[in-house]
Amino acid sequence: MSKKNPSEFYINVVNAVQAIPKGKVATYGQVARIAGKEHAARAVSWVLHSSSKKHKLPWHRVINSKGSISFQKGSTYYSKQKRFLRQEGVEFDQYGKLDLLEYQWKKGLKLS
Repeated sequence: MSKKNPSEFYINVVNAVQAIPKGKVATYGQVARIAGKEHAARAVSWVLHSSSKKHKLPWHRVINSKGSISFQKGSTYYSKQKRFLRQEGVEFDQYGKLDLLEYQWKKGLKLS
């Protein structure tokens, strides 16, 4: 992927993350599905890492499929992400997890 011509997947990830509403979260896998590559959750992480500042992405709204923040507990980024989510009204349980049924953005989910 050249810097001048980002891939369709990259563009779709940026657009999907920008669309996550305040007070909601999406999982890495969910963003990958929305962006057109169901099994590319790690690539979503790479896009967030490399481009959040450039595109002013709300990176803090992307979490893992267990309803947890992926950064190591106690790290600066863990604390920052948790603080940002709490400021948007997201609540965590005593184990640092949030309720995906309540807070997960419904876009791209396969609901039965």
